[in-house]
Amino acid sequence: MMTKTPVHPIKTLLSLIVAAFLIFSLLQTSFASPTLTANSTIEVIVQAKDLSTAALLVRSVGGSVTHELGIINAVGAQLTKAQLATLKLHGSLQIYQNRDIQVASPPVPDTFYPTLVEVDRLHTEDIVGTGVTVAILDTGLKTFISLHRGVTSKWRDITKYDAIANMMRNGSRNDDDNGHGSHVSSIILNTNQTQKGLYNGIAPDVDVVVVKAFSINGSGSYLDVIRGIDWVVANKDTYNIRVLNCSFSATPQSYYWDDPLNQAIMRAWQAGIVVVAAAGNIGPDPMTVGVPGNVPYIITVGAMTDNYTPEDRTDDFLAPFSASGPTVEGFVKPEIVAPGGHMLGLMPFTSQLAIDHPEFLGYKRENFTMSGTSQATAVVSGIAALMLQANPNLTPDDVKCRLMSSARPSQNEYGELSYSIFQQGAGLVNAYDAVYNTEIGCANQSIDVDLDLAGVQHYGGRANQNPDTGEYYIMDIDGYAWGGGYAWGEGYAWGEGYAWGEGYAWGEGYAWGEGYAWGEGYVWGESYAWGEAVMAINTWVEDNPYFISDPTPDPTPTSDPPIHSLHIEDLDGLSAPQNKQTWQASVTVLVSDANAVPVSEATTTISVWSNTGGLWETSSCLTDASGLCHLSYGRSINQRVTSSLTFTVDNVTHATHIYQPMDNTDPDGDSDGTTIIVGRPF
Repeated sequence: MMTKTPVHPIKTLLSLIVAAFLIFSLLQTSFASPTLTANSTIEVIVQAKDLSTAALLVRSVGGSVTHELGIINAVGAQLTKAQLATLKLHGSLQIYQNRDIQVASPPVPDTFYPTLVEVDRLHTEDIVGTGVTVAILDTGLKTFISLHRGVTSKWRDITKYDAIANMMRNGSRNDDDNGHGSHVSSIILNTNQTQKGLYNGIAPDVDVVVVKAFSINGSGSYLDVIRGIDWVVANKDTYNIRVLNCSFSATPQSYYWDDPLNQAIMRAWQAGIVVVAAAGNIGPDPMTVGVPGNVPYIITVGAMTDNYTPEDRTDDFLAPFSASGPTVEGFVKPEIVAPGGHMLGLMPFTSQLAIDHPEFLGYKRENFTMSGTSQATAVVSGIAALMLQANPNLTPDDVKCRLMSSARPSQNEYGELSYSIFQQGAGLVNAYDAVYNTEIGCANQSIDVDLDLAGVQHYGGRANQNPDTGEYYIMDIDGYAWGGGYAWGEGYAWGEGYAWGEGYAWGEGYAWGEGYAWGEGYVWGESYAWGEAVMAINTWVEDNPYFISDPTPDPTPTSDPPIHSLHIEDLDGLSAPQNKQTWQASVTVLVSDANAVPVSEATTTISVWSNTGGLWETSSCLTDASGLCHLSYGRSINQRVTSSLTFTVDNVTHATHIYQPMDNTDPDGDSDGTTIIVGRPF
């Protein structure tokens, strides 16, 4: 047994003064004192000539030893401000502040599109969407920590309404088995930050209302979508819904005012909600903008791409899948374009899209790269939320006006439009300029949504087609003729300074009448049954200037649901004190099949997050014959630093069963079956 040699802590005054001076000089590079209150503590590493000396000196000032680090002749210690100051007077010591380190995983990737539209400049001014609620009408939302965590609050408000089942859902419940809704939502909401401190999302502090109206295969009926819009309008004041994101489209089957879904969209705009809709993914031909993007009042968004060179703005191009105007009624669409090529967002790796396209899964198997006007729409919805945080008094017409008047059209080297006004609208959205824009009255002139909905008056735009040349043009204004081709070159810059022709007003219309001449006339297909109407989220598209996607969505699932499935039947957490300073946390998971029969040999993967938002570890456990597995967080938890841990079930794998997270449940009600928060025991 080793004999410990005691070290007397009392020194002469002269020795103390000299030692303090020497230690102060030495500690300039090894330790920087944090801001401490009188009673708060800090974890440090105290190094001496041997471990026993370090431990004795820590205890001599009243500190507690938490770790014995004999390999470096040091101890870990918990000290108050006064104890730390006294300990620093011992000249034989080296003191280091304890630091957090991460496992060797890649850093949070940069999504780039916030910088592309200059959202990052607004984030530095604390314009992050605080106090604004965005409703997202889509396939649902997966529980990701970075989507639930806010910027100015620990957890953002998330409300969920299932328009298919006509019922409210638990806000933390996983209800996105397709993946599209989560991807679109993450473009708006994601609070993940890069090493440079840049947010992955456009408006990372907005509150969100998730309205599920689309199934696992991405299709939805007019009935469910309209019911979803109806719920949003009815509850807009309850949840302060200011923006409605519609990343879906269908082929027009009538004039805009005769379409029942468009009528619901117009009601939302009339109610004061900024509606942002996708142009659709069946471009680049003219007159391909879908429903509800063909509604003249709302903001319809096309897509551009940075050509995989986010730092080089000169080679950007309009995405060839982006649908083009004009509409049948003669309105210029889309109003603006936004980044929509190779967009990085969050998606469950168990979702249908990720299963169909696993090659696009990335970081931590939760980042997914996808292209489409759906993603571009989410960018603009997020920017609209930033505008409304900065100026809550803006009307939907004001938001549309400022977005368009601050946009930057694509121009060639001669200062001419690189793409037609019917392809790019006013140009690439710019968030910073839109927020600080002061224009009013420049959108939706001469059209009245109240009269339109009342059936008193409907409207047409100023676009038309020359029957001789086939060119599309703006009536009474020269310079905007378009032959309908897609011009692919070396790429173009989206810049400022383009002079729009005099007399052109965005969204301007006139009373629809018998005198409207559209070439030889437009004939709608006969006998269209609205009861058969099907909406669809984005069809799969490639971010490739030479590739045009198949415009026809499949309204039916491509395969039958799996015969054998499993889910989390119960998720329980437990915390226990280890000593006065530390505690431990664990979870128990019960895995069952569709008939509530326990499933053994199921590997359950669980991630552990601290209350400060950091990922601490990812571990797994194997279920026993009772379907149970138990997982403990292996390290001691400092109760003064960490008040709770969040355990999230990331995946469950089995040889013969397929994990269905949508079925996760918890009869105790202390979790949603997927995520549980375990608090400290004291």
